[in-house]
Amino acid sequence: MTAVDVLHAHTLGDVLREHARSWPRRTAVVDGDVRLTYRALDERVNRLARALSGLRVGGGDRVLWLGQGSFRVLELLLAAAKLGAMCCPANWRSSVDETAFVLDDLDPAVVVWQDEEIGGTVRAARERAGHRARWLRHDAPAGPDTYEGAVAEGAAEDPDLPVDPASSVLVMYTAAFTGRPAGALLGHAALIGQSLVLQRVAEVGPDHVYLNSGPLFHMATLMTTVATFVAAGTNVFTRRADAAELCRLIEAERCTGAFLVGPTVNRILEVNADGRYDLTSLRAFPGKPAWNEMITVDTSPWARNPGGYGQTEVTGMLTFNSLAAATVGAHGRPSPLVQVRVVDPDGDDVPDGEVGEMVVRGPLVANGYWNRPDETAHRQVGGWHHTSDLARREADGTLTFIGPKTRIIKSALENVYPTEVEACIARHPAVAECAVIGVPDPEWTQRVVAVVALRDGVSASAEDIVEHCRAAIASYKKPRQVEFVDRLPRRGFAVDYDALDARFGGGGYPGEQRARRGSR
Repeated sequence: MTAVDVLHAHTLGDVLREHARSWPRRTAVVDGDVRLTYRALDERVNRLARALSGLRVGGGDRVLWLGQGSFRVLELLLAAAKLGAMCCPANWRSSVDETAFVLDDLDPAVVVWQDEEIGGTVRAARERAGHRARWLRHDAPAGPDTYEGAVAEGAAEDPDLPVDPASSVLVMYTAAFTGRPAGALLGHAALIGQSLVLQRVAEVGPDHVYLNSGPLFHMATLMTTVATFVAAGTNVFTRRADAAELCRLIEAERCTGAFLVGPTVNRILEVNADGRYDLTSLRAFPGKPAWNEMITVDTSPWARNPGGYGQTEVTGMLTFNSLAAATVGAHGRPSPLVQVRVVDPDGDDVPDGEVGEMVVRGPLVANGYWNRPDETAHRQVGGWHHTSDLARREADGTLTFIGPKTRIIKSALENVYPTEVEACIARHPAVAECAVIGVPDPEWTQRVVAVVALRDGVSASAEDIVEHCRAAIASYKKPRQVEFVDRLPRRGFAVDYDALDARFGGGGYPGEQRARRGSR
């Protein structure tokens, strides 16, 4: 084991240890009939960690959660933290094939699974995958091969192992850029650091009562779960987002925060139209008048100026609009725990006002990807995490997210990002949808070609599209050719750029050239 500076180390396990001393009677979690103080949570986590250790879970090993919302997700994360292991809450909505892929890819030592509602999928995936793991059912009374049975058998003594705060403790699967799911590895320092930032911008403190009504396999929910824990607040868990149950929990537990999306809010408005539930404890974004009367409108910096830019690999959020009252950039300023640069394909900074890829470093950045050394090396080249997203640094230092980085078009010496040009063309009132490709050109290396589908009953010429772009973006980025189609070809929801290249002669992209050279 690598030596750890225990005098200066601080992990998620250490946060729990101190909460058990400093907030012994504070309610840590609520889940149905389960109510645990921080002292009781610490004891259960110790028992679980001891039980997992007995199942040969140690430093660097993985524990997989295949279930819906539960306080046990937090317990597993904290038990893994005390052992130097990693916890992965997987998407319980996944198909059999997708679940089997995660089982084989993650190769967990222990799988904690749920039978109710998703048991059929889990069993089928287990049959297709390997059988190295020890399986513990969580929605069953204490007994053999159950979660509660393991907790009951574990000793209450703290494992008290030295754990590196930089080591990975959470694995979150994402397929945002490669199309193939990859587990982003997030460390103790990343989760604690993001929690401290969220405590500032969203005013999460010891009195915060967070209703975990969103998916725990997504950082949008889990980052606030962890922030509430780090702040010694109360996490309330529910199996899934049922509007009537959410209303009951908000009233019963006096929840001050929750993960709520638009459709859920609309359903709550229907369920509580007669005011049967008192939801005034809930601080939430403003909405319809009936909603504003039902809850307490949030006035935190996050609510007053919401939004920013984020991705799983930066522990949720990287920039916040709330860190600047008035900004030019649409996505605010970076967290104080990161550095952000905007660079060209060679890794050099682009001037303010120009588009490039966001690259990041700092304690919020993931350690890489589980079982993906090539992808990790690619995304961390030069000592910076490459987000694969495009942005623009504005004159006041704020940032504007442009979109995902696609194939780069090389026009003479200039780099043209199709996403930026597409966003410009899409603002033309006659355009229904569009795509931009690069076509080899003997003089310009590539020329920018726009493929455009017009709205029904509306007309526009190629010159109209070109002039629209000329007025909004640098001249070298405008399309030199415009092709009109009835609709864009797609693979599922995504535009099929390969089909467009084949039809209109696209190719010669810089990335393709580098890939061909590298394969020789």
